[in-house]
Amino acid sequence: MDKKSFSKKAREMLRDQEQFLDIPNKAVPGHGNGIYERYNNPVLTRDHVPLSWRFDINHDRNPHLLERLGINAVFNAGAIEHNGAIHVVARVEGNDRKSFFAVASSESGIDRFHFAAKPVELPLTDEPDVNVYDMRLTRHEDGNIYGVFCTERMDPKAAQNDTSSAVAQCGIVRTKDLVSWERLSDIRTESPQQRNVVLHPEFIDGQYAFYTRPQDDFIQSGSGGGIGFGLSKTIERAEISKQVVVDPRVYHTIKEVKNGAGAPPIKTAKGWLHIAHGVRNTAAGMRYVLYVLLCDLNDPSRVIASPGGYFIAPMGDERTGDVSNVVFCNGAVARDDGSVFIYYASSDTRLHVATSSVERLLDYALNTPPDGLTTQECVKQRINLIERNVRQKTQRRSSHNIQ
Repeated sequence: MDKKSFSKKAREMLRDQEQFLDIPNKAVPGHGNGIYERYNNPVLTRDHVPLSWRFDINHDRNPHLLERLGINAVFNAGAIEHNGAIHVVARVEGNDRKSFFAVASSESGIDRFHFAAKPVELPLTDEPDVNVYDMRLTRHEDGNIYGVFCTERMDPKAAQNDTSSAVAQCGIVRTKDLVSWERLSDIRTESPQQRNVVLHPEFIDGQYAFYTRPQDDFIQSGSGGGIGFGLSKTIERAEISKQVVVDPRVYHTIKEVKNGAGAPPIKTAKGWLHIAHGVRNTAAGMRYVLYVLLCDLNDPSRVIASPGGYFIAPMGDERTGDVSNVVFCNGAVARDDGSVFIYYASSDTRLHVATSSVERLLDYALNTPPDGLTTQECVKQRINLIERNVRQKTQRRSSHNIQ
């Protein structure tokens, strides 16, 4: 390709991406459950990643304008409102399978997300990470923004020819501006593996509080599992000596295989609102869905409400991707006007948003029946709903006749 053709093609590629990034995102009409709105388009995909991160746009070095460092997926993002905009720290996975973090920002929170100039250069600990992913962002009352994420390293106990076994633990960074990041020591717990850790936004008994997910194995929960809760006296060298499971796995439910905390909890007048994930087995493999918990305002280790069933499950195109039939959330934003933006990924491939309000989510959490745990009890719940609606219809008719 000559230089003139090269320049023309590069300009066209940049123009096409700018037009793509400017596409408005509209709510899906007639979704129907009243709890939240879904949107037509993902908010982040691999096509949102700047071309300068993927192509060497120099004719002498790349005369055919080939992609040098490809992007496989953009998903699982922490989220926060900062300086009037919504920012997400997304998991970006290259074609080489390595994940890294990158900040993308939007004024609306539903479209026109643009990445920062460069990915996050994550500082290392004395034991370097092989892979990092799934950062949760917490604005803590100590004045800092913390990023809590999974750090993965090869299992030192793996057999000589085992190149798959890994150890997952929880890494921590802190920042004031989402630009400069300070790496702290990894969290220490008694669990062999630790994933899906969330930092609570406030001190509890003068200590830092964490929701954890203790487990025995990198994938399987083993004797562990469930959402745990623990305290640490310090954040610089966080150590949780005791974890109490506050939301256990339950047979024949959406969380029978494993479950974990998702976005940092949202403080409301009636409790701490959580969006968690649950996993169950199917003939096609594991299915990940989201569900809601409400914890006591004064004791965030106590669950006070838990609607039965899933809150968000993969639908349509969301069901296909690198790891199919999965939705996962590690970021949500509650704005001062009461609106809530829930950022969820589908099938380890792309990032979506659903919007709701604190009022609607509390109504859902407090007034939706819990899981009946058996067919008989679930049928009773549904018949009770039908009969209430019949009585309401009869009362309306009687009132109309009297008038």
